[in-house]
Amino acid sequence: MFERHCWKQQCLFLWLPFCIFAHLLKLIAVSKKTFKKLVSTTVPVQVDNIDTDQIIPARFLKATSREGFGKNLFCDWRYNSDGSPKADFVMNNGKFAGKILVAGNNFGCGSSREHAAWAIVDAGFDVVVSSFFADIFRGNSLNNGLLPVQVSPAFLQEIFKAVNENPKTELEVDLEAQTIKIVGSGLSENFDINPYKKTCLINGYDDIDYILSLKDKVEAYEATREFNF
Repeated sequence: MFERHCWKQQCLFLWLPFCIFAHLLKLIAVSKKTFKKLVSTTVPVQVDNIDTDQIIPARFLKATSREGFGKNLFCDWRYNSDGSPKADFVMNNGKFAGKILVAGNNFGCGSSREHAAWAIVDAGFDVVVSSFFADIFRGNSLNNGLLPVQVSPAFLQEIFKAVNENPKTELEVDLEAQTIKIVGSGLSENFDINPYKKTCLINGYDDIDYILSLKDKVEAYEATREFNF
C-alpha cells in the first residue's frame, strides 16, 4: 500500500512541472482580463435556438488556437458565398456595435465546441445576454472570460425593444452586484452565477490561478500534516 502511494507521488512530481510549464506558456500568450462592471451598447441578434454551428460553423474548427475565430462568427448569416457582407445582418449594420451580444432564447445549444465561446470573445464581446443558455456553452464561456447573463424572457424583450428603438441604448452589467440594467430606463434584473466562476472572472483567474491564490492556505494545511512528501 505504501509503495503504491509513493508511486502515485512520483507520478505527481513528474506531471506537475509539465502543468506549470504549460501554464506559464499560456500566461505569456494570453493577457489576463478582469471583469467587474461593463457599460456598453449592444449587438442584438433576435433569434431563438442559435446553436454552436450557427455561431461558428464546423468547417472553421481545424485551428486549435483561440485567436482568429471572430471574423467567422455567425459566418453563414454574416457573409454571402463570395465573402461579401450581407446587408440585412445586424453585425453588418453600422448602427449596432458594442461589447454586449444580446441573443434570443436557448443560446449556444447543439454541439459542445469551445470554439463558439472563442469566436464570440475574439469578435470583441465580453458579455452575452439571453433568457436561457445551453449548459456546456455556459461553462465554456465562463472558462474563457465571457460572462453569460441569463435574464427573464420579459426582461430580454425589454432589452430588444429598447435597443431596436435606439441603437445607442446602453446596458450596465455589474458582476459584483449581479445586476443588469437598461441604462436610463429604470429597468433592472438580478442574474445568477456560480460563486467560484464569479471569483475567477473578477480576478482574471483560470483554474490554476485560483489554486495558486490559495497557496498560503495550502502551505498552512500541509504544515499540520504528520507526513510531507
